[in-house]
Parts: sequence; C-alpha cells; structure tokens
Amino acid sequence: MKKILIIIFLLATFNLIAQQKEETKGTENSVTLETESGNIQGTLLIPDDSLNIPVALIIAGSGPTDRDGNNAMMKNNSLKMLAEELCKKNIASLRYDKRGIAASNDAGLDEKELRFENYVDDAVAWIELLKQEKQFNKIVVIGHSEGSLIGMIASQKAPADIFISIAGVGQSADKTLKEQLKSQPQIVIDAAFPIIDSLVQGKTVDNIDPMLYSLFRPSVQPYIISWFKYDPQNEIKKLKQPVLIVQGTTDIQVSVNDANNLFNANKSAKLEIIEGMNHIFKEAESDREKNISTYSQPDLPVKKELIEVIVDFIKNQ
Repeated sequence: MKKILIIIFLLATFNLIAQQKEETKGTENSVTLETESGNIQGTLLIPDDSLNIPVALIIAGSGPTDRDGNNAMMKNNSLKMLAEELCKKNIASLRYDKRGIAASNDAGLDEKELRFENYVDDAVAWIELLKQEKQFNKIVVIGHSEGSLIGMIASQKAPADIFISIAGVGQSADKTLKEQLKSQPQIVIDAAFPIIDSLVQGKTVDNIDPMLYSLFRPSVQPYIISWFKYDPQNEIKKLKQPVLIVQGTTDIQVSVNDANNLFNANKSAKLEIIEGMNHIFKEAESDREKNISTYSQPDLPVKKELIEVIVDFIKNQ
C-alpha cells in the first residue's frame, strides 16, 4: 500500500510539472539593438501560438534596472513575471537591459554625456524594430515608473497602438524631488530648492553644498536638466492612441494621486486602481518595512489583477 501511495504521489508531481510547463509555454529569443555607443540587449518572449498577436515593449523604471526589474541591491523579477504572465495570455513581449546596465553595459555613456532623451531614443528604436516583425498585430508600450514617461514620449515619436502606464509619476521630476525633500531639515531645503530652480531654467550650478553633492554633482546636472523638461501630464495629453493608467494602493514610491493627475490630463484614458499592489506589482501592506521586504522576494508572484486589467485592455482595443 505504501508503494502505491508513493507512485500516486510521483504521478501527481509529474502532472503538476507538466501543467507548469504548459502555463509558461513560449520561446525566449535574445535580441540586440545596435546603437552608436554600443549594443543594448533584450529578451523577446513569444507564445507558441505566435501569429497575428500583440507584442508589448516593457520599459523599466529609474536606476540601474535590468530587463527583469532587478538591480544589484534587490531581486524581485517583477518585469520578468509580467512578461511571463502576458505570454500565458498569448501576448508577446520585449524587455531589455537599460543602456549601461547588465548585458547592455557596453552601451553606457559617461555620466556627463547621458541625457533623458537617450532613454527615449532607445525605446523609439525598439518600437521601430518590433514594427518590422509582421507576426505582431499590435505594438503595446508598457512603461513602469520613470519608464512611463519614457514610453509616453517614445509613443509619440514612433506611434504605438496602445500605451500603458504602471506606477507612472504624475508631475515633473523637479516637483517630485521638492516634495521628497520637504521631509528633510530646513537647512537642506534652503540649499536644495535654489539648485532645483536653476536646473529647471536650464542653468547648471557650480557651488554645491557638500551634503547635496551626490544628488547634484556637476556631472549629473545636464541629465537632470534634460529630465526636468518633461511634465508627464503634458506628455500623456498628447497621446492619441488608447491609454491605460494602472496604480497600486500600497505603492510607497508613487501615489494614487499621481495616477489621478495623469488621468485628469487625458480623460479618454482608462484608470485602474489595484488594491494592495505596491510599486513592483506585488501584494504588500502599506507598512514601509514590510512593503520594501517584497522588493527582495523574487518568487512572490505579481498581482493577478494587474495581468487581468492589462490583458483585458489590450484585447479589447
């Protein structure tokens, strides 16, 4: 009897493995985008039923983020999981390491040469590359966090069929930075705000207080100036294609108010608020410490509601 139970258990296990393989069916292909400063590497995940299907370009957020949504300090696999879940719903995806990061390290620019537009141009080039593939019937741009703004601008320059913002900031970066600095001592605010105001005007600042040097060092100021120029509310207003705005209620980096700002700027968009979803698409409490702990849990699944609203929106356009 004991042997029979073991056999039944093994058969059940093999069946579960077979189901898991079926759920994650698809083919991953390495894709290279050639740029003047070096190659950018990406992964194209294509479902087995690959004819006449949508494809999503997934654009990562700020910082040294790779194609899977990870960096050297934390691994959560958020973008990888997003791509895999879309694949299960017969939606292809292309995600890539940002220039200067991971396998795209060779495409990195010196800090003093880097501009926000470099990231936009990269996204435009990826869209154009996807348009050459006749098997795809829709090009969808999905921008996460800072990638939302990048995607908005790229979708104007190389018109995609659909734009989706996940946890996109709803105001220009200078305003967001000022809000974040308001919690600091007054001496920090008094030193930082004039620098921010100068950079908004496109003017660099030579004399930086040592306590603010890492934030406003001279070599990074040109990038900050290029970034401050763009207001997400203005950019999302320019989009003519269907737009979906998604925001989680337990996101400790971007708020529901940001999503409302984006929606108010483009009332033809669809707004979806997902209860209990944090910045990296995971189920999380509002408690900061518990929330941040999910940033280093690569096996914690993304919220199924996120996949549902994205898939529904794509397939109904």
